[in-house]
Amino acid sequence: MINNHKRKNNGTVQFNMNKCQFKNSILFHFSFIILCMSLVFQPLTAQPSGGPYGPIRQAFELPGTAGKVYYVSQDGKADNSGETISAPTTLEAAIERVKTNDAVILRGGVYRTGNLLLNQGITIQSYLDELPVIKGTAIADNWINLGNGLWKTHWDQLFPSKPDDWWRRDTEGKRTPLHRFNNDMVFADGVFLQSSGWQGEVDESSYYIDYETGTVFIGIDPAKHVIEITAHNSAIRRITGECHGKKSDHKGPVIMGITFTQFARCAIEVDGKEPEGISGESEHGKDVIGTTFEHCTISYCSRVAAYLRGDRLTIRHCKVSDTSTEGIYIIASSDVLLEKNIFTRNNIENITGYYPAAVKIFNQCYRVTCRDNFVTDLPNSNGIWYDVGNVDGVFINNWIEKVGKVDKEFPLNRLWPSDNGFFFEISKGVICAGNVFVDCDHGMMILNSSNARIYQNTFINSMACIGRNGRVAEGDHFGWHPSTGPAVEKREGHVFVNNLLTGNEDYSRPLLHVWQPAELCTRLSKPQLKECDHNVYVRDSKQLTVPLVLWSPAKNNECQYLFNSLEELNKSFSEFSANSRYFTDCNNRLFKNPALNNFQLLKEFPGASLGTQIPDEIIKLLGYKKKAARFAGAYPAE
Repeated sequence: MINNHKRKNNGTVQFNMNKCQFKNSILFHFSFIILCMSLVFQPLTAQPSGGPYGPIRQAFELPGTAGKVYYVSQDGKADNSGETISAPTTLEAAIERVKTNDAVILRGGVYRTGNLLLNQGITIQSYLDELPVIKGTAIADNWINLGNGLWKTHWDQLFPSKPDDWWRRDTEGKRTPLHRFNNDMVFADGVFLQSSGWQGEVDESSYYIDYETGTVFIGIDPAKHVIEITAHNSAIRRITGECHGKKSDHKGPVIMGITFTQFARCAIEVDGKEPEGISGESEHGKDVIGTTFEHCTISYCSRVAAYLRGDRLTIRHCKVSDTSTEGIYIIASSDVLLEKNIFTRNNIENITGYYPAAVKIFNQCYRVTCRDNFVTDLPNSNGIWYDVGNVDGVFINNWIEKVGKVDKEFPLNRLWPSDNGFFFEISKGVICAGNVFVDCDHGMMILNSSNARIYQNTFINSMACIGRNGRVAEGDHFGWHPSTGPAVEKREGHVFVNNLLTGNEDYSRPLLHVWQPAELCTRLSKPQLKECDHNVYVRDSKQLTVPLVLWSPAKNNECQYLFNSLEELNKSFSEFSANSRYFTDCNNRLFKNPALNNFQLLKEFPGASLGTQIPDEIIKLLGYKKKAARFAGAYPAE
């Protein structure tokens, strides 16, 4: 663990830099030339936009559809045709009737329904600026006062469950009780109550369910509060088979302006093939194509907000919050776009050993783009995780904040377990550029992957991590998963250029961690990175006892160097960091207004104009002009 160690490597460690200045006059003159050159070009601001993120209240126009339009309302009649706004039908009846290109228009209000099946490519949206809410709970109003601070009721629609068989009970059972894996939820005045293991644990903020008798116990007076209990497993499931007398048209629904909340398992599920081994791009993702969510809110689902399968998926201007194991779970899908969404508060039950993520992109997805999203407040979860067999991902201009905990002890000899703002694992090829990571356990982690190109990111109290180990399919806990990514010897080829890494006086971790275990040192003796340069490192002088960079492989017993300066790194690896710079005690001259999360660089910062020309592909993705100013981090100086 890192505390106050002083391990030396490559000779005596020296801390002879001038404060908030370059280390010598040669570097100063070189940087002054770069500064002058950059001034002839126009600055740019293309990184995280600052919003608006999430749903935007608006009046939705009626879709230009070739099919029928069905109007539904809370008090609609199932016998009504629903084809006029004055005679609305029910949501259930409309879903049964729709065909390809039809539209379902929801009036505002609360719809307590669920388990609706759909297999047609239709539009489901709100009427003008009204706010329809589809809820998976029912109101519980038949309680018995037990006279001991508890109340009980009988409940028929219960959803008992158990952990998946890969969950390690021997390891995690002490921290996560089994009742947390049941899918029921209870709310008091809309506030989520946590589950308990028996009646003696119940208080005003929790509940207990006796599944043998179907009895729910609460510790809050139901006469003074509205108590809701889950009654539906999901809201809408888009199946691939036949339903309502119709065959699937292979088209995904377009859903706009709807709120889904309080479902036992998930709000939305789109079925499709889920590979159980290596699968070519053409072999999956074709069952349902083109599913779209815009300006929707999905919250309080006991497991996942949405399980989504199928190519050309789009999620834009949505908010996904207060979920358990995952928020959005994308499986075996290609050409996906997530843009201007809010992802927050996943794993609200604090289940351990279940690898939670606000967004999980899983199992051989191709070309999934996450652009300009806001990911925040995830102390018990990963942020956005590309997991297993992904190819050519794009992760750009996202704001990632407060993922995991930065105050826990950090181990020197491993990267996992951890919570990562952006996690790219067992996959091939990703562009990570223009992102801002703030106060994360790990801002970014690239693990057992190849060809990650990492440019123009700002890391604030958030480690940048790149690692590999010897994990293979044979004997693996998850079987075939490692076979979908690069072989052990191919976990390399990464580029780390023009990034800004900073830590304040309270941040006692390295800024960059490049890792592999000691047992691989002979087998994998070459660096994982093919380029690491033109980066700027800034931290407080109070943290000089903590290594600036951890680096593997290394020619020592630990297979790890603890570099306290970039000169030490460059001395061991002359191909790396010759043009990178390290400053101390510059935090008050670094950003325009960090208290307001304004991380625009100040022109007074001596590293403001350091950087190098980046590839045309990255320039195009970030929206830069070809001859833009050169700088490190997500934002240029202002």
